[in-house]
Amino acid sequence: MGDITEMIYKYIDLHMHSSISDGSDSPAELLKKVKDTGIELFALTDHDDISGCAMIRSMLGDDDPDFISGVEFSCKDEFGKYHILGYGYEPDSDPIRNVVDLGHRYRMEKAKARIDCLRDQLDIILPDNEIDAFFALDNPGKPHLGNLLVKYGYADSKEQAITEIIDRLDYADRYVRPEEAISGILGAGGIPVLAHPLFGSGNQLITGDEMDRRLQRLISFGLKGIEAFYSGFSDDMCDQMLNFASLYDLYITAGSDYHGTNKRIRLGDNGLSPDGRYPEGLIRFMEDVRRCDIH
Repeated sequence: MGDITEMIYKYIDLHMHSSISDGSDSPAELLKKVKDTGIELFALTDHDDISGCAMIRSMLGDDDPDFISGVEFSCKDEFGKYHILGYGYEPDSDPIRNVVDLGHRYRMEKAKARIDCLRDQLDIILPDNEIDAFFALDNPGKPHLGNLLVKYGYADSKEQAITEIIDRLDYADRYVRPEEAISGILGAGGIPVLAHPLFGSGNQLITGDEMDRRLQRLISFGLKGIEAFYSGFSDDMCDQMLNFASLYDLYITAGSDYHGTNKRIRLGDNGLSPDGRYPEGLIRFMEDVRRCDIH
């Protein structure tokens, strides 16, 4: 492989999920779709889990697309919610595994709380075998629970189940703090990136001074990049994030946030121009993450 600045990746996707977290495709199915779509560089970024990346690596051949190990941590603190992506980390290192374990523990606690609240607050009682299967998942989340609510007639669609039932449940939950996620990624030699920065909790849109304050806080923890190109961003939104990346000399990434049938997002839909001309921050990211970990 030559120097990455001499290569042209015309089609990349650095944000996608498999069935290890809340996507519908297994890692093997996802890899096949990546190849069928023509994506030349991709990353798997399952929530609070890195095992799918090892599976992908074990299946890659010499002629397959280039691959970057990734992860996405769901974070929260007193200022809001954040999704922190990590790229190019050492998968066997304690710092990344400690954060993965913490995120997984909180995710399982949250799953149990949701099941309990459905019963106690809404008198929704799902069959025991369905609950057992739900907890047997690697990372049970809202899409899985939403599908169950549809199956048993409590909602007409997964989206309705999430917004009108699951998101209205009242329970105490715990999250990985953003500084914990960033520290774990850095400690494992990886690159921490803020996913879909403009989107906060629910329908919250973060712009202007609020975005500036948020970025400054995260940068003080060691944040190195932002996902400036994203399937849900308009051109104006991308431009806002490119301006912040330039202001704070941040890496730039681009991703679809593909979840298979669990979200209406097309694999590879990242908002980048199809001509393969990328901003400097994205080129720099690909150069530097290659030194860490690229197939």
